[in-house]
Amino acid sequence: MKHDVITLGGGCFWCLETAFNTVEGVVSAYSGYSNGHAINPSYEEVCSGTTGHNEVVQVTFDTDSISLRQVLEIFFALHDPTQLNRQGNDVGTQYRSGIYYHNSEQKRAAEEILKEIEDTKIWPNPVVTEVLPVDNYSQAEDYHQDYFSNNPQNQYCNMVVAPKLAKFKKTFASKLKTAD
Repeated sequence: MKHDVITLGGGCFWCLETAFNTVEGVVSAYSGYSNGHAINPSYEEVCSGTTGHNEVVQVTFDTDSISLRQVLEIFFALHDPTQLNRQGNDVGTQYRSGIYYHNSEQKRAAEEILKEIEDTKIWPNPVVTEVLPVDNYSQAEDYHQDYFSNNPQNQYCNMVVAPKLAKFKKTFASKLKTAD
């Protein structure tokens, strides 16, 4: 079993983390902060927009079960990569679309899929996803991990995360983990 790690930003990390943790071959997905200048920032600091960090999910996956390409395809299905510094009503640089690679193979794969997306005009507007080396990553506070599962009463989760997750599960049904 060979594991690889990639860090992805696509709006609120609760959506990405929840979805990726249901995918076969994903070992773990943790909410965190990346590519800002502050050391180990808090959620409140990141939300203030002063740290430069992005809300991200660090995805560890088994390359024997799921390819980097498939991870990136799922990532692009989970958010709108044409929205600069936002996803829906979530606005700020911490919600930007980003692929933060850990090695040159990941950088090449990210650039290839972005070129394909642009060439095929999947989106009516230009893709603004940044592709940068992962920098200054820190895991988010414990209460952000498995947030959707642990907070079913949360209005944001019910109105934003749940519908997105339902659509994701329908689209990627064949990629989901099965109950043991």
